[in-house]
Amino acid sequence: MKVLQFRQAICEAMSEEMRRDESIYLMGEEVAEYNGAYKASKGMLDEFGEKRVIDTPISELGFAGIGVGSTMTGNRPIIEFMTFNFALVGIDQIINNAAKIRQMSGGQFPCPIVFRGPTASAGQLAATHSQAFESWYANCPGLKVIVPSNPYDAKGLLKAAIRDDDPVIFMESEQMYGDKGEVPEEEYILPIGVADINRAGTDVTIVSFGKIIKEAYTAADALEKEGISCEIIDLRTVRPLDIESILTSVRKTNRLVILEEAWPFGNVSTEITYQVQNEVFDYLDAPIEKINTADTPAPFSPVLLNEWLPNSEDVIAAVKKVVYFKK
Repeated sequence: MKVLQFRQAICEAMSEEMRRDESIYLMGEEVAEYNGAYKASKGMLDEFGEKRVIDTPISELGFAGIGVGSTMTGNRPIIEFMTFNFALVGIDQIINNAAKIRQMSGGQFPCPIVFRGPTASAGQLAATHSQAFESWYANCPGLKVIVPSNPYDAKGLLKAAIRDDDPVIFMESEQMYGDKGEVPEEEYILPIGVADINRAGTDVTIVSFGKIIKEAYTAADALEKEGISCEIIDLRTVRPLDIESILTSVRKTNRLVILEEAWPFGNVSTEITYQVQNEVFDYLDAPIEKINTADTPAPFSPVLLNEWLPNSEDVIAAVKKVVYFKK
């Protein structure tokens, strides 16, 4: 094993796949000359040249559309958005073309494209740069949505996404690019749509994904000292959703807490809540608790931002509520 930063794991995945397949290219703002806004493409221009690592104008609709169109001529593009907040400018290409072209062409045109970049909050970036769009894209049939939480998952899942013949939304975090983790020396690929039980437990199931899952681990460590055993499921993929892993865990623990960095209305945790109560209602010993951001745009003030974001204390409170904890 070697230790890589999250950004290095992303770079390795893209570079290894581009060495393997000449139809793959990377395109986006500052991906080439600047080595990526978050240095996730460092050194790739030198290795692959300007025809395969392509800087673009600030025109997300334009280069997203170019990427989608190029899949129809045999290419497999990786489109980097500096942030998925900016992807709103290009969302028409993602939803109305990338997600639908296979069906609309009667299967004649697959769309092997990866749209990747950071999602959700990243400190004091305020209302228009702190939004989580996982549930938006997961709502659209034809798209796969991946949200890794560590370098190992990031590399293995990005390689799988690049090889997939369907469009994949690959969502990262500005606050994770410097995170370090062990990554195998040899090649590996992780299956899309399979969750990871990172921590086994018996008293309550906690489901989360992306950077916010760190709060679940912090909470679980604290709860263990009070005799409460938490099982933590890292979804890794939001769509397709590995609901079976969640159901199996809930059948064991009989309680469920869902932690998601997103607004509370109509999000991924809402869908999980519905599916769990529909499939294993009789196993539940307490109502499902979901933990989300406040139902407002993200504030700029760090004091207010801390209140807006879910944290480990929120997880601890939710877990104690579902296990009917009393001192």
